[in-house]
Amino acid sequence: MSVSVFDMQSLQHLWSTDELRAIFSEENRIQKWLDFEAALAAAQAELGIIPAAAARQIAEQAQVRNIDIGKMSAEIRRIKHSLVPALKQLQACCSKENGEWVHYGATTQDVVDTGVALQLKEAHAVIMRDLRAVSDELARLAREHRDTIMAGRTHGVQALPITFGHKCAIWLDEIGRHQQRLAECESRVMVGMVAGAVGSQASLGERAAEVERLTLQRLGLGVPPISWAPARDRFTEYALLLAMVGATLSKIGNELFNMQRNEFSEVEEAFSEGKLGSSTMPHKRNPTSAENLAGLSRPLRYNATLMLEGMLQEGERDGIAWKMEWKALPECCLIAGAMLFQARNLLAGLRVDGAAMAANLERMRGYLLSERVMLELSERVGKQTAHEWIYEASMHGISRKLDFAEAMRQHEGLANLLGEEEIRRLTDPAGYLGQCGASVDRLLAAQ
Repeated sequence: MSVSVFDMQSLQHLWSTDELRAIFSEENRIQKWLDFEAALAAAQAELGIIPAAAARQIAEQAQVRNIDIGKMSAEIRRIKHSLVPALKQLQACCSKENGEWVHYGATTQDVVDTGVALQLKEAHAVIMRDLRAVSDELARLAREHRDTIMAGRTHGVQALPITFGHKCAIWLDEIGRHQQRLAECESRVMVGMVAGAVGSQASLGERAAEVERLTLQRLGLGVPPISWAPARDRFTEYALLLAMVGATLSKIGNELFNMQRNEFSEVEEAFSEGKLGSSTMPHKRNPTSAENLAGLSRPLRYNATLMLEGMLQEGERDGIAWKMEWKALPECCLIAGAMLFQARNLLAGLRVDGAAMAANLERMRGYLLSERVMLELSERVGKQTAHEWIYEASMHGISRKLDFAEAMRQHEGLANLLGEEEIRRLTDPAGYLGQCGASVDRLLAAQ
Protein backbone atom coordinates (compact mmCIF):
# COMPACT_ATOMS: atom_id res chain seq x y z
CA MET A 1 0.00 0.00 0.00
CA SER A 2 1.44 3.36 -1.08
CA VAL A 3 0.60 6.50 0.86
CA SER A 4 3.38 8.87 -0.21
CA VAL A 5 3.62 10.90 -3.42
CA PHE A 6 7.14 9.48 -3.71
CA ASP A 7 5.78 5.92 -3.83
CA MET A 8 2.45 6.18 -5.66
CA GLN A 9 2.87 4.90 -9.20
CA SER A 10 0.60 7.65 -10.51
CA LEU A 11 2.44 10.53 -8.83
CA GLN A 12 6.03 9.54 -8.11
CA HIS A 13 7.31 10.83 -11.48
CA LEU A 14 6.24 14.36 -10.48
CA TRP A 15 8.10 14.28 -7.17
CA SER A 16 11.19 12.17 -7.74
CA THR A 17 13.16 10.06 -10.20
CA ASP A 18 13.76 6.32 -10.38
CA GLU A 19 17.46 6.89 -9.84
CA LEU A 20 17.08 8.86 -6.62
CA ARG A 21 14.32 6.65 -5.27
CA ALA A 22 16.75 3.74 -5.60
CA ILE A 23 19.43 5.68 -3.69
CA PHE A 24 17.05 6.49 -0.84
CA SER A 25 15.22 3.18 -0.89
CA GLU A 26 15.01 1.12 2.28
CA GLU A 27 17.17 -1.54 0.64
CA ASN A 28 19.99 0.90 -0.11
CA ARG A 29 19.68 2.47 3.33
CA ILE A 30 20.22 -0.92 4.93
CA GLN A 31 23.03 -1.76 2.51
CA LYS A 32 24.86 1.38 3.60
CA TRP A 33 24.59 0.22 7.23
CA LEU A 34 26.10 -3.10 6.20
CA ASP A 35 28.85 -1.34 4.22
CA PHE A 36 29.75 0.50 7.41
CA GLU A 37 29.89 -2.73 9.42
CA ALA A 38 32.10 -4.39 6.80
CA ALA A 39 34.46 -1.40 6.68
CA LEU A 40 34.64 -1.17 10.46
CA ALA A 41 35.46 -4.86 10.80
CA ALA A 42 38.12 -4.63 8.08
CA ALA A 43 39.73 -1.63 9.78
CA GLN A 44 39.75 -3.36 13.14
CA ALA A 45 41.18 -6.53 11.63
CA GLU A 46 43.95 -4.55 9.96
CA LEU A 47 44.88 -3.14 13.36
CA GLY A 48 44.71 -6.55 15.01
CA ILE A 49 41.70 -5.65 17.15
CA ILE A 50 39.43 -8.40 15.81
CA PRO A 51 40.30 -11.65 13.96
CA ALA A 52 40.89 -11.33 10.22
CA ALA A 53 38.60 -14.31 9.59
CA ALA A 54 35.77 -12.51 11.36
CA ALA A 55 36.26 -9.38 9.24
CA ARG A 56 36.25 -11.43 6.04
CA GLN A 57 33.05 -13.24 6.91
CA ILE A 58 31.32 -10.07 8.06
CA ALA A 59 32.20 -8.43 4.72
CA GLU A 60 30.99 -11.48 2.77
CA GLN A 61 27.66 -11.55 4.56
CA ALA A 62 27.09 -7.77 4.69
CA GLN A 63 24.64 -7.83 1.79
CA VAL A 64 21.07 -6.54 1.95
CA ARG A 65 19.85 -9.71 0.25
CA ASN A 66 20.74 -11.49 3.51
CA ILE A 67 18.39 -9.27 5.50
CA ASP A 68 14.71 -10.18 5.81
CA ILE A 69 13.35 -6.64 5.88
CA GLY A 70 9.88 -7.72 6.95
CA LYS A 71 11.28 -9.69 9.88
CA MET A 72 13.65 -6.83 10.71
CA SER A 73 10.79 -4.33 10.71
CA ALA A 74 8.64 -6.47 12.97
CA GLU A 75 11.52 -6.76 15.40
CA ILE A 76 12.11 -2.99 15.31
CA ARG A 77 8.51 -2.50 16.37
CA ARG A 78 8.91 -5.08 19.12
CA ILE A 79 12.17 -3.90 20.70
CA LYS A 80 11.86 -0.20 19.75
CA HIS A 81 15.36 0.01 18.25
CA SER A 82 16.03 0.91 14.61
CA LEU A 83 19.37 -0.87 14.01
CA VAL A 84 19.84 -3.87 16.31
CA PRO A 85 17.44 -6.19 14.42
CA ALA A 86 19.50 -5.76 11.23
CA LEU A 87 22.70 -6.39 13.18
CA LYS A 88 21.23 -9.55 14.68
CA GLN A 89 20.49 -10.90 11.20
CA LEU A 90 24.01 -10.05 10.01
CA GLN A 91 25.42 -11.80 13.07
CA ALA A 92 23.27 -14.85 12.37
CA CYS A 93 24.69 -15.08 8.84
CA CYS A 94 28.17 -15.50 10.32
CA SER A 95 29.60 -18.31 12.38
CA LYS A 96 28.99 -18.04 16.11
CA GLU A 97 32.59 -17.01 16.74
CA ASN A 98 32.86 -14.50 13.91
CA GLY A 99 29.41 -13.03 14.51
CA GLU A 100 30.46 -11.90 17.97
CA TRP A 101 32.66 -9.23 16.35
CA VAL A 102 29.86 -7.49 14.42
CA HIS A 103 29.49 -3.79 15.35
CA TYR A 104 32.40 -3.97 17.78
CA GLY A 105 32.77 -0.66 19.66
CA ALA A 106 30.44 1.34 17.40
CA THR A 107 27.10 2.91 18.23
CA THR A 108 23.89 3.17 16.23
CA GLN A 109 24.34 6.78 15.23
CA ASP A 110 27.79 6.01 13.80
CA VAL A 111 26.16 3.52 11.46
CA VAL A 112 23.09 5.52 10.52
CA ASP A 113 24.82 8.88 10.01
CA THR A 114 27.66 7.36 8.02
CA GLY A 115 25.08 5.48 5.99
CA VAL A 116 23.28 8.73 5.20
CA ALA A 117 26.60 10.30 4.18
CA LEU A 118 27.11 7.42 1.75
CA GLN A 119 23.61 7.92 0.32
CA LEU A 120 24.27 11.65 -0.01
CA LYS A 121 27.51 10.92 -1.83
CA GLU A 122 25.58 8.89 -4.40
CA ALA A 123 22.81 11.48 -4.67
CA HIS A 124 25.34 14.30 -4.93
CA ALA A 125 26.87 12.76 -8.05
CA VAL A 126 23.42 12.65 -9.68
CA ILE A 127 22.58 16.21 -8.63
CA MET A 128 25.88 17.61 -9.92
CA ARG A 129 25.45 15.75 -13.21
CA ASP A 130 21.93 17.09 -13.67
CA LEU A 131 22.96 20.62 -12.70
CA ARG A 132 25.50 20.46 -15.52
CA ALA A 133 22.77 19.26 -17.89
CA VAL A 134 20.55 22.22 -16.93
CA SER A 135 23.53 24.52 -17.43
CA ASP A 136 24.14 23.09 -20.88
CA GLU A 137 20.55 23.76 -21.93
CA LEU A 138 20.63 27.31 -20.57
CA ALA A 139 23.93 27.96 -22.35
CA ARG A 140 22.40 26.72 -25.60
CA LEU A 141 19.37 28.98 -25.22
CA ALA A 142 21.54 31.96 -24.30
CA ARG A 143 23.67 31.39 -27.38
CA GLU A 144 20.79 30.77 -29.77
CA HIS A 145 18.75 33.73 -28.54
CA ARG A 146 21.56 36.17 -27.86
CA ASP A 147 19.84 38.68 -30.14
CA THR A 148 16.17 37.68 -29.76
CA ILE A 149 14.64 40.93 -28.54
CA MET A 150 11.91 40.88 -25.92
CA ALA A 151 10.47 43.13 -23.26
CA GLY A 152 12.31 43.25 -19.98
CA ARG A 153 9.78 43.52 -17.16
CA THR A 154 10.06 45.03 -13.71
CA HIS A 155 7.26 45.00 -11.13
CA GLY A 156 5.29 42.84 -13.56
CA VAL A 157 5.14 45.39 -16.39
CA GLN A 158 7.31 46.24 -19.38
CA ALA A 159 10.38 48.30 -18.57
CA LEU A 160 13.15 48.22 -21.22
CA PRO A 161 14.08 45.91 -24.11
CA ILE A 162 16.40 42.97 -23.42
CA THR A 163 17.05 39.69 -25.21
CA PHE A 164 15.81 36.25 -24.27
CA GLY A 165 19.41 35.08 -24.42
CA HIS A 166 20.31 37.63 -21.76
CA LYS A 167 17.53 36.32 -19.51
CA CYS A 168 18.77 32.74 -19.95
CA ALA A 169 22.35 33.81 -19.30
CA ILE A 170 21.37 35.33 -15.95
CA TRP A 171 19.76 32.01 -15.01
CA LEU A 172 22.89 30.19 -16.19
CA ASP A 173 25.11 32.40 -14.05
CA GLU A 174 22.99 31.67 -10.97
CA ILE A 175 23.02 27.93 -11.62
CA GLY A 176 26.80 28.13 -11.93
CA ARG A 177 27.07 29.57 -8.43
CA HIS A 178 24.98 26.68 -7.11
CA GLN A 179 27.40 24.25 -8.74
CA GLN A 180 30.28 26.00 -6.99
CA ARG A 181 28.54 25.94 -3.61
CA LEU A 182 27.70 22.26 -3.87
CA ALA A 183 31.24 21.39 -4.93
CA GLU A 184 32.68 23.42 -2.08
CA CYS A 185 30.52 21.69 0.54
CA GLU A 186 31.70 18.19 -0.34
CA SER A 187 34.55 18.18 2.20
CA ARG A 188 32.16 19.25 4.95
CA VAL A 189 29.18 17.03 4.10
CA MET A 190 30.62 13.77 2.76
CA VAL A 191 32.03 12.86 6.16
CA GLY A 192 31.40 9.77 8.26
CA MET A 193 31.80 9.06 11.94
CA VAL A 194 32.97 6.33 14.32
CA ALA A 195 32.56 8.15 17.60
CA GLY A 196 30.85 5.78 20.03
CA ALA A 197 27.98 6.38 22.38
CA VAL A 198 28.71 9.95 23.50
CA GLY A 199 31.38 10.89 20.99
CA SER A 200 34.32 10.09 23.27
CA GLN A 201 35.37 6.95 21.33
CA ALA A 202 35.97 5.23 24.68
CA SER A 203 34.54 1.95 23.36
CA LEU A 204 37.04 1.88 20.50
CA GLY A 205 40.13 1.77 22.67
CA GLU A 206 43.47 3.52 22.33
CA ARG A 207 43.53 3.13 18.55
CA ALA A 208 40.13 4.74 18.08
CA ALA A 209 41.42 7.47 15.74
CA GLU A 210 43.06 4.85 13.51
CA VAL A 211 39.90 2.73 13.48
CA GLU A 212 37.83 5.72 12.40
CA ARG A 213 40.31 6.82 9.75
CA LEU A 214 40.69 3.38 8.19
CA THR A 215 36.93 2.72 8.29
CA LEU A 216 36.01 5.96 6.59
CA GLN A 217 38.82 5.74 4.06
CA ARG A 218 37.42 2.38 2.96
CA LEU A 219 34.04 4.02 2.48
CA GLY A 220 35.45 6.99 0.58
CA LEU A 221 34.32 9.51 3.17
CA GLY A 222 36.07 12.32 4.99
CA VAL A 223 37.34 11.87 8.54
CA PRO A 224 36.05 14.37 11.12
CA PRO A 225 38.33 15.91 13.76
CA ILE A 226 35.75 15.15 16.46
CA SER A 227 32.29 13.65 16.87
CA TRP A 228 29.51 15.45 15.03
CA ALA A 229 26.65 13.38 16.46
CA PRO A 230 24.99 16.44 18.06
CA ALA A 231 26.25 18.88 15.39
CA ARG A 232 23.79 18.61 12.52
CA ASP A 233 25.08 21.47 10.40
CA ARG A 234 26.67 19.15 7.82
CA PHE A 235 23.47 17.61 6.52
CA THR A 236 21.53 20.82 7.13
CA GLU A 237 23.93 22.75 4.92
CA TYR A 238 23.32 20.32 2.09
CA ALA A 239 19.55 20.57 2.47
CA LEU A 240 19.72 24.36 2.45
CA LEU A 241 21.88 24.37 -0.67
CA LEU A 242 19.35 22.12 -2.38
CA ALA A 243 16.61 24.52 -1.32
CA MET A 244 18.54 27.35 -3.00
CA VAL A 245 18.86 25.30 -6.18
CA GLY A 246 15.14 24.61 -5.98
CA ALA A 247 14.33 28.28 -5.53
CA THR A 248 16.26 29.16 -8.70
CA LEU A 249 14.60 26.37 -10.68
CA SER A 250 11.22 27.45 -9.34
CA LYS A 251 11.89 30.99 -10.49
CA ILE A 252 12.74 29.72 -13.97
CA GLY A 253 9.65 27.53 -14.03
CA ASN A 254 7.42 30.36 -12.85
CA GLU A 255 8.86 32.74 -15.45
CA LEU A 256 8.33 30.25 -18.25
CA PHE A 257 4.85 29.52 -16.89
CA ASN A 258 3.94 33.21 -17.18
CA MET A 259 5.56 33.59 -20.59
CA GLN A 260 3.25 30.82 -21.84
CA ARG A 261 0.11 32.73 -20.93
CA ASN A 262 -2.07 33.18 -24.03
CA GLU A 263 -1.79 36.94 -23.63
CA PHE A 264 2.01 36.63 -24.09
CA SER A 265 2.64 33.31 -25.91
CA GLU A 266 6.36 34.04 -25.98
CA VAL A 267 7.43 30.46 -25.29
CA GLU A 268 5.78 27.04 -25.27
CA GLU A 269 6.94 23.85 -23.64
CA ALA A 270 7.19 20.74 -25.75
CA PHE A 271 3.82 19.28 -26.72
CA SER A 272 3.59 15.52 -27.14
CA GLU A 273 0.89 13.63 -28.97
CA GLY A 274 -1.92 12.78 -26.57
CA LYS A 275 -1.02 15.39 -23.95
CA LEU A 276 -4.32 16.50 -22.42
CA GLY A 277 -4.96 19.87 -20.82
CA SER A 278 -8.44 19.46 -19.37
CA SER A 279 -11.16 16.89 -18.78
CA THR A 280 -13.78 19.40 -19.94
CA MET A 281 -11.95 21.86 -22.24
CA PRO A 282 -10.45 19.90 -25.15
CA HIS A 283 -8.53 22.90 -26.53
CA LYS A 284 -6.28 23.38 -23.49
CA ARG A 285 -2.47 23.08 -23.83
CA ASN A 286 -1.44 23.64 -20.24
CA PRO A 287 2.11 24.58 -19.18
CA THR A 288 2.23 21.58 -16.86
CA SER A 289 6.01 21.14 -16.86
CA ALA A 290 6.71 24.73 -15.91
CA GLU A 291 3.86 24.63 -13.42
CA ASN A 292 5.19 21.54 -11.65
CA LEU A 293 8.72 22.96 -11.60
CA ALA A 294 7.48 26.20 -10.07
CA GLY A 295 5.55 24.39 -7.36
CA LEU A 296 8.05 21.78 -6.19
CA SER A 297 10.38 24.21 -4.46
CA ARG A 298 7.78 24.86 -1.75
CA PRO A 299 7.93 21.41 -0.11
CA LEU A 300 11.69 21.43 -0.71
CA ARG A 301 12.09 24.68 1.22
CA TYR A 302 9.92 23.46 4.08
CA ASN A 303 11.88 20.23 4.37
CA ALA A 304 15.08 22.27 4.49
CA THR A 305 13.54 24.32 7.28
CA LEU A 306 12.81 21.09 9.13
CA MET A 307 16.52 20.28 8.88
CA LEU A 308 17.23 23.55 10.67
CA GLU A 309 14.98 22.37 13.48
CA GLY A 310 17.12 19.25 13.71
CA MET A 311 20.13 21.36 14.62
CA LEU A 312 18.61 22.09 18.02
CA GLN A 313 20.11 19.09 19.77
CA GLU A 314 20.23 18.23 23.45
CA GLY A 315 23.33 16.78 25.08
CA GLU A 316 25.57 14.46 23.11
CA ARG A 317 22.76 12.70 21.20
CA ASP A 318 19.13 13.61 20.72
CA GLY A 319 16.70 11.27 19.00
CA ILE A 320 13.89 13.82 19.10
CA ALA A 321 15.64 16.13 16.66
CA TRP A 322 17.77 13.53 14.88
CA LYS A 323 14.94 11.38 13.61
CA MET A 324 13.34 14.29 11.76
CA GLU A 325 16.26 14.08 9.33
CA TRP A 326 15.17 10.60 8.26
CA LYS A 327 12.17 12.21 6.57
CA ALA A 328 13.40 15.65 5.62
CA LEU A 329 16.81 14.97 4.08
CA PRO A 330 15.82 12.20 1.64
CA GLU A 331 12.81 14.24 0.55
CA CYS A 332 15.03 17.27 -0.09
CA CYS A 333 17.19 15.15 -2.36
CA LEU A 334 14.26 13.48 -4.09
CA ILE A 335 12.48 16.76 -4.83
CA ALA A 336 15.64 18.60 -5.91
CA GLY A 337 16.50 15.69 -8.20
CA ALA A 338 13.01 15.76 -9.71
CA MET A 339 13.27 19.50 -10.29
CA LEU A 340 16.62 19.21 -12.04
CA PHE A 341 15.37 16.38 -14.24
CA GLN A 342 12.22 18.28 -15.14
CA ALA A 343 14.06 21.57 -15.69
CA ARG A 344 16.46 19.95 -18.12
CA ASN A 345 13.59 18.43 -20.12
CA LEU A 346 11.57 21.66 -20.06
CA LEU A 347 14.49 23.72 -21.34
CA ALA A 348 15.51 21.12 -23.93
CA GLY A 349 12.03 21.12 -25.49
CA LEU A 350 11.28 24.83 -25.09
CA ARG A 351 9.94 26.57 -28.20
CA VAL A 352 10.80 30.26 -28.31
CA ASP A 353 8.57 32.55 -30.38
CA GLY A 354 10.68 35.55 -31.32
CA ALA A 355 7.87 37.05 -33.38
CA ALA A 356 5.52 37.02 -30.37
CA MET A 357 8.23 38.61 -28.25
CA ALA A 358 8.65 41.37 -30.80
CA ALA A 359 4.88 41.88 -31.02
CA ASN A 360 4.59 42.13 -27.24
CA LEU A 361 7.38 44.67 -27.27
CA GLU A 362 5.19 46.86 -29.45
CA ARG A 363 2.32 46.78 -26.95
CA MET A 364 3.85 49.76 -25.15
CA ARG A 365 3.92 51.64 -28.45
CA GLY A 366 7.43 52.89 -27.86
CA TYR A 367 7.08 54.20 -24.31
CA LEU A 368 9.57 51.74 -22.89
CA LEU A 369 12.25 53.72 -24.78
CA SER A 370 11.61 56.82 -22.65
CA GLU A 371 14.85 56.32 -20.72
CA ARG A 372 16.85 56.28 -23.93
CA VAL A 373 15.30 59.52 -25.17
CA MET A 374 15.74 61.19 -21.78
CA LEU A 375 19.44 60.31 -21.56
CA GLU A 376 20.12 61.44 -25.11
CA LEU A 377 18.38 64.76 -24.58
CA SER A 378 20.08 65.32 -21.23
CA GLU A 379 23.19 66.56 -23.01
CA ARG A 380 21.12 69.22 -24.79
CA VAL A 381 18.67 70.49 -22.18
CA GLY A 382 19.81 68.88 -18.93
CA LYS A 383 18.64 65.65 -17.32
CA GLN A 384 15.91 67.11 -15.13
CA THR A 385 14.36 69.13 -17.97
CA ALA A 386 14.54 66.15 -20.30
CA HIS A 387 12.82 63.98 -17.66
CA GLU A 388 10.08 66.58 -17.17
CA TRP A 389 9.39 67.02 -20.87
CA ILE A 390 9.29 63.27 -21.58
CA TYR A 391 7.06 62.72 -18.55
CA GLU A 392 4.66 65.39 -19.84
CA ALA A 393 4.67 63.90 -23.33
CA SER A 394 4.20 60.36 -22.00
CA MET A 395 1.30 61.17 -19.69
CA HIS A 396 -0.37 63.17 -22.46
CA GLY A 397 0.14 60.40 -25.01
CA ILE A 398 -0.89 57.50 -22.80
CA SER A 399 -4.11 59.19 -21.71
CA ARG A 400 -4.98 59.89 -25.37
CA LYS A 401 -3.84 56.47 -26.66
CA LEU A 402 -1.04 57.93 -28.78
CA ASP A 403 2.19 56.07 -29.47
CA PHE A 404 5.38 57.49 -27.98
CA ALA A 405 6.61 58.94 -31.25
CA GLU A 406 3.38 60.87 -31.78
CA ALA A 407 3.35 62.02 -28.18
CA MET A 408 6.80 63.54 -28.67
CA ARG A 409 5.72 65.18 -31.88
CA GLN A 410 2.87 66.87 -30.00
CA HIS A 411 5.11 68.17 -27.20
CA GLU A 412 6.38 71.64 -28.07
CA GLY A 413 9.80 71.34 -26.45
CA LEU A 414 10.53 67.86 -27.81
CA ALA A 415 9.18 68.66 -31.27
CA ASN A 416 11.60 71.58 -31.54
CA LEU A 417 14.56 69.37 -30.58
CA LEU A 418 13.86 66.15 -32.46
CA GLY A 419 13.45 65.53 -36.17
CA GLU A 420 11.40 62.70 -37.65
CA GLU A 421 14.39 60.49 -38.39
CA GLU A 422 15.74 60.95 -34.88
CA ILE A 423 12.38 60.06 -33.33
CA ARG A 424 12.29 56.83 -35.33
CA ARG A 425 15.84 55.97 -34.29
CA LEU A 426 15.24 56.67 -30.63
CA THR A 427 12.10 54.53 -30.52
CA ASP A 428 13.69 51.45 -32.11
CA PRO A 429 14.10 48.80 -29.36
CA ALA A 430 16.99 47.13 -31.18
CA GLY A 431 19.05 50.25 -30.65
CA TYR A 432 18.79 50.17 -26.86
CA LEU A 433 19.96 46.75 -25.78
CA GLY A 434 23.01 48.03 -23.98
CA GLN A 435 25.46 45.24 -23.12
CA CYS A 436 23.02 42.34 -23.48
CA GLY A 437 24.94 40.65 -26.27
CA ALA A 438 28.36 41.35 -24.80
CA SER A 439 27.27 40.06 -21.39
CA VAL A 440 26.01 36.83 -22.92
CA ASP A 441 29.27 36.39 -24.83
CA ARG A 442 31.34 37.05 -21.72
CA LEU A 443 29.42 34.55 -19.62
CA LEU A 444 29.48 31.82 -22.27
CA ALA A 445 33.20 32.29 -22.76
CA ALA A 446 33.73 31.65 -19.05
CA GLN A 447 31.78 28.37 -19.02
